[in-house]
Amino acid sequence: MENLEIIMFYIMVAAFVISTVLYWLGMAMKKDLINHLATFAAIIGLVANTAAIVLRWVVTQRPPLTNGYEFILTFCWGIVMIYLFVEFRYKFKALGSFVMPVPFLLLMFIIMKMGPTERVSGAIPPALKSQWLTFHVFTAMLAYGAFAISFGLGIMYLIKTSANTNEKNTKETWSSHFPHENVLDELAYKMIGFAFPMLTLCIVTGAIWANYAWGTYWSWDPKETWSLITWIIYAAYLHARLMYGWKGKRAAWMAIIGFAAVLFTFFGVNYLLPGLHSYA
Repeated sequence: MENLEIIMFYIMVAAFVISTVLYWLGMAMKKDLINHLATFAAIIGLVANTAAIVLRWVVTQRPPLTNGYEFILTFCWGIVMIYLFVEFRYKFKALGSFVMPVPFLLLMFIIMKMGPTERVSGAIPPALKSQWLTFHVFTAMLAYGAFAISFGLGIMYLIKTSANTNEKNTKETWSSHFPHENVLDELAYKMIGFAFPMLTLCIVTGAIWANYAWGTYWSWDPKETWSLITWIIYAAYLHARLMYGWKGKRAAWMAIIGFAAVLFTFFGVNYLLPGLHSYA
């Protein structure tokens, strides 16, 4: 089964690479067929991603959520699952050009930075032997996936408004096929509105898990601190939008900055800063 998991992993990598390239080509050439093929490749990648997670679960006899390789697999799954839902719900195929590169780059990180020993399952630390870990990572997966979508929408919004400002004539540009700015802005708000409660639950379940594992709910570990910083950024986004009517470029930049904080919480803390989460 481990060999089959490796096969599924590389099918997933190939599918996400192909999907990313096809979305870029579809956006540049404005061909519906290419966009449909890109979506089909993303679906194949998601199926292979799901199979890799399930096979890992069967082999290890535990939820595959205990090291960096497994976390990235679930991170990619959450991003692509939520993206495909948004694409089918709102028909925003151009969004794939800005979202699918994220799981592609995450998988490249696995290939370039993680050796075989890190991907092979072994004994897990006692702190990870808790059902709270499953709830903690599951809510993080949903939150991070939706935040990735809001990140892509924020970039699209900035490109769209910049093109509208610079183009003084009626010449059609590749960004003219994006949805209207207000639609992009509103959907980014919906994504963050969904993700923020998930992030809150992630922090709460993480605190419960920490108390179970280390005897304290909060210890200002770097991971905890940066999770709180990320939470504050998105809380500020929602507060500014609801109380002061922040929309447009300011909201788009906050969505982008928020996802940068997500990535640092995920990578910068796990691999650069020493702490209780350094095993991840």
